[in-house]
Amino acid sequence: WFEKKIEVILLNKSQVKNIDFDIILPEISDYEVRRGLLHKDILKAVYRLDELKEYITYLPITTEVMLKAAELWAMARKQGIPSSDPKELDCDIILSAQCLSIKGIVITENVKHFHFVDVISYKDI
Repeated sequence: WFEKKIEVILLNKSQVKNIDFDIILPEISDYEVRRGLLHKDILKAVYRLDELKEYITYLPITTEVMLKAAELWAMARKQGIPSSDPKELDCDIILSAQCLSIKGIVITENVKHFHFVDVISYKDI
């Protein structure tokens, strides 16, 4: 019911092979999916996205996460590895900062967008 897969964070990364981990919905991932659904008036899916928070942990964005995201964004630019247009809100960098804040692993279909965190493709789970 979502056009794109929601990027999530896993906890307890030593247990990934045994599927013994918590799935976390980062606020920035909710934002990315929600804005697309609202733009297309897919309100039933917005309702389901809200319901998802009843089943998995929701990770809000904090000031500390945004400060770390700014550091990561600057590091990426200095290293020549930008992941978005310089004028855009870089959601992948914010997601990386959220992931680092809880020592998790990003699960995504866009593995190449993540340089500062542990990342696994959906296909590898």
